Amino acid sequence: MTLPKIHLLGDAAVLCKLPSPATLTQQQRIWSLAEQAAAWPEVSEVVPGMNNLTLILHRPVVDLDSVSQRILDAWPDIDADHVAGRDIEIPVVYGGSDGPDLDFVARHTGLSSKEVIAHHSEGHYIVYFIGFMPGFAYMGGLDPALATPRQDEPRMSIPAGSVGIGGEQTGIYPLASPGGWQIIGRTAAPLFDPRQNPPTLLRPGDRVRFTVERNAK
Repeated sequence: MTLPKIHLLGDAAVLCKLPSPATLTQQQRIWSLAEQAAAWPEVSEVVPGMNNLTLILHRPVVDLDSVSQRILDAWPDIDADHVAGRDIEIPVVYGGSDGPDLDFVARHTGLSSKEVIAHHSEGHYIVYFIGFMPGFAYMGGLDPALATPRQDEPRMSIPAGSVGIGGEQTGIYPLASPGGWQIIGRTAAPLFDPRQNPPTLLRPGDRVRFTVERNAK
């Protein structure tokens, strides 16, 4: 069993980090540890990341060894299958003005635009973590045939709901923002609403399917 390495982040946060590569099993253990640590009295907030978990504490760390030992004692008993995600479908309009990089992804991968859409919409994705901005879900499960590098120069503004490919992952921009992912489509699904609790549509562990709402002509 691989144990996390534990480091201080500032004076009141602790980082638990697992070695690369990120795998679903490792992410499941991160989610389970986050759920357990959220109930510890000294923990103010838990922030799951890719292959890591940050624990934000109420007070500055006086004894890192004791904090580390609590984490390491909990680690062997973590149930990696404990966090049950939901099944969520995201309707997408692919191509055209909604997916300006679809043709680029097709050229890079050697597939036709229709094949890119088919591969992407037939995939089964797992939300690994939420980051970059509120509601932005980094998802594993992208078909390796679709892997495409991010743009050399990020755009200054990408519309909310844009569905993109960045390297070996796919994700959705919940808000308009700068970004460098290759945009192949767009969804009208509300991914972030601060009036809701929780405010994000997607959560770590959720299983996501993209459905073809329509293709650009």
